[in-house]
Amino acid sequence: MATSTARAERPPAVDASADLQTDILRRQRAAFLREGPPSVEVRLERIDRFVAAVLDHADDLVAALHADFGSRPESISLSSDIMSIVLALRVVRENLRDWMLDEEVPGSAARGTPTFIQARPKGVVGVIGPWNFPVTLVAVPAIEALAAGNRVMIKVSEIPSRTADVLAGALAARMHPDEVAVIRGDARTAAAFASLPFDHLIFTGSPEVGALVAEAAGRNLVPVTLELGGKNPVVLGGDADVALAAQRIAAGRLLNGGQVCLCPDYVFVPRARLDEFVAAYGSAVRQHFPSYLHDPQAVSLVNDRNFERVRALIDDAAARGARVVHIAAEGEQGTLPPGSLSDPGRRLIPPTVLLDVTPDMRVAQEEIFGPVIAVHGYDQLADALDHIAAHPSPLAAYWFGPDDQEFEEFLSHTTSGGVTRDDVLAHWGVDGAPSGGIGRSGMGAYTGKTGFDTFSHRRTVTTATASVGVAQGLLPPTAESRLPGMRALISQTHAAILSRLDD
Repeated sequence: MATSTARAERPPAVDASADLQTDILRRQRAAFLREGPPSVEVRLERIDRFVAAVLDHADDLVAALHADFGSRPESISLSSDIMSIVLALRVVRENLRDWMLDEEVPGSAARGTPTFIQARPKGVVGVIGPWNFPVTLVAVPAIEALAAGNRVMIKVSEIPSRTADVLAGALAARMHPDEVAVIRGDARTAAAFASLPFDHLIFTGSPEVGALVAEAAGRNLVPVTLELGGKNPVVLGGDADVALAAQRIAAGRLLNGGQVCLCPDYVFVPRARLDEFVAAYGSAVRQHFPSYLHDPQAVSLVNDRNFERVRALIDDAAARGARVVHIAAEGEQGTLPPGSLSDPGRRLIPPTVLLDVTPDMRVAQEEIFGPVIAVHGYDQLADALDHIAAHPSPLAAYWFGPDDQEFEEFLSHTTSGGVTRDDVLAHWGVDGAPSGGIGRSGMGAYTGKTGFDTFSHRRTVTTATASVGVAQGLLPPTAESRLPGMRALISQTHAAILSRLDD
């Protein structure tokens, strides 16, 4: 069983040059090849050390996250960046032995080719994380890659720099760099990381950067899992509970200051209920934040760049004719000049509803990543579904209303990474279900068993029991004797197809 190495033998994590990254990869791959597929005991011990490293420094990570964001309450950081790792550990420990079992292919023995599928580790997995949840979104895929028997290299985001420092030091204290190595550095470092010849690479971030990562990985034919973003739509059906929908959509939009790739981005409401929804949304916001700009529980936008970008989205929409409704304290809500209720010092923008949004506005084209949401009225459900279908497939799509014919139309006419009915975010990370995007919102999936499979090579193993080998049967004299049977089968199949087509 692998054991931890003395702290003094481990160099501290540093901003890594391309040469240093290449050397770490070389050493990890050599260690992987020497060891071979690790036992379940070794895998679980490594994962225990990984999670222990995070939990050793949970308070330090929460403090660093607060400092990096400017304002981020302990409850958000503990639930999103720490507890999610504890839950991932629990799922792996409960299921890993079963996941590792060989899987018999049904009916293969009866066909004379008894076959099983073997889950083999790929080798070295690269993990590139984002800044919005900088701990959990590298730790969970790393845990699942370790569960699959791999070594792991992690590129942490440079934006929450204090958090990166704490996480790198924590993991270096318990993990040998041949098992898990943390790479820090700027965009140039990240580009070099994406260009390494990993055995698998997972990236979480924007579609724009994801395209660059996929291009770099493609030069080495490295398989990639991309967890990207998108403009996640919400549709309220004709019989939706408007108060419930407003409450849950508002909570989803405000989580982490709106800086979540699964946040609802725009909402379609039956036109006759538009005002009702906007009023309910405002009430829901004030239940959580009676005065957003003065509430210490409000999460700041992560840096000046994102603050100015979100404020510019509002300004652009207003300049092009959108109605801007800032939801602040009682008595302050209403149609106000854009930007009049923002706090640049704390990088806070009050929860904002945009109405009369048109396709030419930036907010209709860009992922918002802030406490702002666009709300549209619709007359026919088909109008809302056509709008969604005409845009790139999002990471999530949300429906509020009964499980009825309208919901079936919603499922049939939209494409998204996942769907939640009567809530937001709930489909992500469900044990036993894949979590991932499609099209511009990503490719591949992970979490739980899906993550184990993603980071494993499913190798087919077959035993030949026939009296004549496969290749032998394709060569003379055996092949000639099979010609009549093959021609008969082809003719029968062709006739059957033509008969079905004529019907």
